[in-house]
Amino acid sequence: MCGASASTESSTCDHCGARLATIACPSCFGMMFIGAKYCSHCGAAASRLEKDASEMKCPRCRVQLNAAMIGDTELMECAKCEGLWADSDALGRIQNDRERQAAVLGSAGPLPGVDGVTELSVRYIPCPVCSQLMNRINFAHCSNVIVDVCRTHGTWFDRDELRRIVEFIRAGGLERSRQKEMNELEEQRRQVAAARTAAAGEARVYGPPYDARSGGVSLAAEFLRGFLR
Repeated sequence: MCGASASTESSTCDHCGARLATIACPSCFGMMFIGAKYCSHCGAAASRLEKDASEMKCPRCRVQLNAAMIGDTELMECAKCEGLWADSDALGRIQNDRERQAAVLGSAGPLPGVDGVTELSVRYIPCPVCSQLMNRINFAHCSNVIVDVCRTHGTWFDRDELRRIVEFIRAGGLERSRQKEMNELEEQRRQVAAARTAAAGEARVYGPPYDARSGGVSLAAEFLRGFLR
């Protein structure tokens, strides 16, 4: 509009306010300049098919969401805040496709760091399908990307959140998260087994439940065994 220079991270011109990045990359879902042939974030070729406008409204701006096929994934976009809505099936395909890419390319490496942006005020937003307030969840419990989730209908991503999650997945984040959960479960099983062994040892030392001399300790051991069961 005005000819001023703009960074690849800008979605609007700092000088005249014109919108610059309004379409999402089909590979990493980062925002691309209008007319760009390749994504400035990952280099993927632009691939997009506009569809009919949706009846759903943006949970933040309350404007009508636009439906689009981005690559092979159908998403809903907000033209105002650049948020994206993905139903459960679409998000599942995105996760599986990016994990397969990471496995084939061998691109797992250091996980993306936190952007350093602190959210001063938390605002719970409604699901665009059922209008119930969504839960705020740290994706994969360790990605440092907080997304808004309706467990029944889908997930809302603010601007660039889906791109950051794709980077997290491609770096092997989901596999590391699963391994961390497995290690934590194994540690919990080990602690429960150790507690049961200790309870059984106390039962052998103090004899049958309750007598005049050791009733208090035996009763405690019996209670512990029942609790562990």
